[in-house]
Amino acid sequence: KQWSLDLSELRRLGMDDISLRKGQDDYVVVFVDLDKKELVGLAESRKHKDIKEVLESWGDKVLSQIKEVSIDLSGNYRGLVQKVLPEADIVADRFHVMKLVNEELNRARNAEKREINDLKDEAQKKELQAILKNSKYALLKPEGRLTEKQRLKVKEVIEASPKLAELQRHMELFRAIFEESRNWKDGVFKLLDWLKDAQSIFQSSAATIGRWFEEISNYFESRTTS
Repeated sequence: KQWSLDLSELRRLGMDDISLRKGQDDYVVVFVDLDKKELVGLAESRKHKDIKEVLESWGDKVLSQIKEVSIDLSGNYRGLVQKVLPEADIVADRFHVMKLVNEELNRARNAEKREINDLKDEAQKKELQAILKNSKYALLKPEGRLTEKQRLKVKEVIEASPKLAELQRHMELFRAIFEESRNWKDGVFKLLDWLKDAQSIFQSSAATIGRWFEEISNYFESRTTS
């Protein structure tokens, strides 16, 4: 589906899928002009033929002027964008990159909870269970946005678990790269340093970031995100 919109100024395109029904494999793909924050197209499914049909309907002139395309880390769109928009830089959406690290930290938190359940010392078990209870959102939330209650919860967790303390510290360092990097070179070197330090504890995330390094580092050019 296309809208009768003026696409002559489209330079930065966001692509993402949205589930129409929760829990069902029923998705549409939305296309957004990231500068105007305006919906410019809709594909009826995540199939490449449906996405390609929408993009090609815009014509070569519009496609050739698009400089950046922001996508998720699923890999579903990367090859297609490279074919249809070979001149555009692909930028990994910052939200999905951060989500990658957050989810790995939360998996470690859940693993720690399971280990605690196996403890023989009932008093120690109850104490640690209470500390980790309702800790997910406090641990994953940016430090600067924590409430006082959440700040105390994070303090309890990192004092009780050296592993989660190290993961949380590296997560905040990772977040700071995207917040504070001044330019592409600054961001790339900080990201490389983070990978070197964190690859042993964020193994899954580090592997994915390595595979998507170019697309992730493209963010630091003009901070494009969906």
